[in-house]
Amino acid sequence: MINFPKKLLKKLEDRRLENAYRVLPEASNLVDFSSNDYLGFSNSELIFSETQQILKDRHIHANGATGSRLISGNSLLYSEVEKEIRSFHKSEAALVFNSGYDANLGFFSSVPQRGDIILYDEYIHASIRDGVQLSNAKAYKFKHNDLQDLEKRIATQIASKASDSEIYVITESVFSMDGDSPDLVTLVAITNKYNIKLVIDEAHAVGVFGVRGEGLVYNLKLQDEVFARIITFGKAFGCHGAAVLGSNILVDYLVNYARSFIYTTGLPPHSLATILSVYNEMKSKKEASLFKNNSDKLKVNIDYFKATINKIYLHGNLRYISSDSPIQCCVIPGNEAVKLIAKKIKEEGIDVKPILSPTVRKGEERLRFCIHSFNSFSEISEVLNLLSRYIKSDFVN
Repeated sequence: MINFPKKLLKKLEDRRLENAYRVLPEASNLVDFSSNDYLGFSNSELIFSETQQILKDRHIHANGATGSRLISGNSLLYSEVEKEIRSFHKSEAALVFNSGYDANLGFFSSVPQRGDIILYDEYIHASIRDGVQLSNAKAYKFKHNDLQDLEKRIATQIASKASDSEIYVITESVFSMDGDSPDLVTLVAITNKYNIKLVIDEAHAVGVFGVRGEGLVYNLKLQDEVFARIITFGKAFGCHGAAVLGSNILVDYLVNYARSFIYTTGLPPHSLATILSVYNEMKSKKEASLFKNNSDKLKVNIDYFKATINKIYLHGNLRYISSDSPIQCCVIPGNEAVKLIAKKIKEEGIDVKPILSPTVRKGEERLRFCIHSFNSFSEISEVLNLLSRYIKSDFVN
């Protein structure tokens, strides 16, 4: 057997020493406070059946796309899905990618050019950071959700940039680690003031915000003020894939230059049909539609979680990060401490994931609670009572 490189062995050992070593979890039947399946759509028998019907109605029996979309994988179902996406989110055009990671990698590595400037929120998702690193543009971060800091940095860059340079501002409408949101109305006003291209990742907002789950940008009627939106289907939609929303010319550009789009096999028909069936449910005008029922339950559960945790005494060095999204966090500094509490809660049959450094800054490690439409009040009360018990114990002292 070939010896594994010593430098890589050392990196793995460093992870172990930092208590940040990752392993794949085993499948379980634990109470779910960790997944992104906010509306419970991933296990919906109704959506599963509607997906099969879509394939049957269109006489589709294929298991795969057979190639990239530029070769043989661009089925009629792709056109149907993209038409539905742009209509639903009120966008001129939409382009489906295989995942949110692929969409962010493809967009940010190809759109900003040499001489351009990227200003990104310091808490931006890793997939965006990776795309930015592949770009030839210069990139600078601004303080999280701090629009005063952003405007100062814009002024600095405008004073020194070339006349043909573009400035791109990148943020998320709902941040995956804190569940919080920037002031998008003010942000749009700032980017309009300086003629800057605004790009917003809506991965954790679509399906959750908006009357029909259109996302936070659309809910605030800002869709025409944003250069591009990135939406994903692996969170509230409960399936797989992603899309970039923008102008026709932006989509044309991505088809020609986004390498994560060009050089990969397309999604299988079943994935596309599932996306379409979810949109059909979200558009449903039935009073008791699956989306409305689950969306209403999700909002009630978020409110119940927030009201309940506010009644619980938290240890002096802990901090609860409240949000209006399904993502609720309790900061428990130190990888060892947060892993231990997560382990103790798991032993009680509940799955809550510890978020460790280096995913978040040292000292900002946290338990992240993902709230779902299918969580019961008793489950929420139980997990928070367990949290209260363990943070008052010696585990975090």
